[in-house]
Amino acid sequence: MLLDSASMYFRAFFGVPEIKADDGTPVNAVRGFLDFIARLVNEYDPTHLVCCWDDDWRPQWRVDLLPSYKAHRVVQEVETGPDVEEVPDPLEVQVPIIVEVLEAFGLCRIGAPGYEADDVIGTLATGAGCPVDVVTGDRDLFQLVDDEAEVRVLYIARGVGKHERVDNAWVRAKYGVDARQYADFATLRGDASDGLPGVAGVGEKTAASLLGTYGDLAGIVAAAQNPVTDLGPGPRGKIKAAADYLAVAPKVVAVARDLDLDRGAMQRPVTPADPEKVAELAARWNLESPAARLVEALMAKA
Repeated sequence: MLLDSASMYFRAFFGVPEIKADDGTPVNAVRGFLDFIARLVNEYDPTHLVCCWDDDWRPQWRVDLLPSYKAHRVVQEVETGPDVEEVPDPLEVQVPIIVEVLEAFGLCRIGAPGYEADDVIGTLATGAGCPVDVVTGDRDLFQLVDDEAEVRVLYIARGVGKHERVDNAWVRAKYGVDARQYADFATLRGDASDGLPGVAGVGEKTAASLLGTYGDLAGIVAAAQNPVTDLGPGPRGKIKAAADYLAVAPKVVAVARDLDLDRGAMQRPVTPADPEKVAELAARWNLESPAARLVEALMAKA
């Protein structure tokens, strides 16, 4: 089970009512994140569990290819490191607490310098040799769904308690394309939340139709450049007009699958690695109940 950690703690922050520690520090995202993990462990009993991390939420190499990539989320540009993302102050103060609590529990946390959590997930999910569940609220990771390799997405956009199990049939029913085509589909359609403009005038239906006819983005571009294909003048003109965008966007949209990761101990713990530290953090940050629920979930599934 691979957790898109930021996706989960953002949803915890906005979905769990405000709760504070004794010193006034908000802890609703921490509590919600721990409860999400406990719920997933109870339901799926994963043998391995990894909290995948954004070491760089907006990698410079993606920005170099497509300057609009996540540009609307930047609050401060940093020359020597990752740009500063727009994060509500009451959430920002909780992220270090989440890290400390995960460490005390012995829950594996993996990031990669210059890459996003999506890239860590893509690498760990590819060639895993066992069934993989990817927990995320972001559609980008639908590209990893692979029925043959037993990789699916547990999609939490409507909440962890109402998550959907995304396989290839789900993707095809929702978007009219196979999961292996989803990255090309997203490139064509665009995604405002990631600053991807897409091809002007090409929406979901047209993107799905083009992929159904020509197979992939390379086939669509080739058809647009070949005057004897039966591609209509409207879509042909739109694809040709977006040539510069289409030359770089696929590299931005595709998640990395071959990172050299420090994988650590990915096996799910059955008891906290440092029970005393868990107890101390739980008391300090008003986490007694969610910490107890996670301990119970881990032990129940031992």
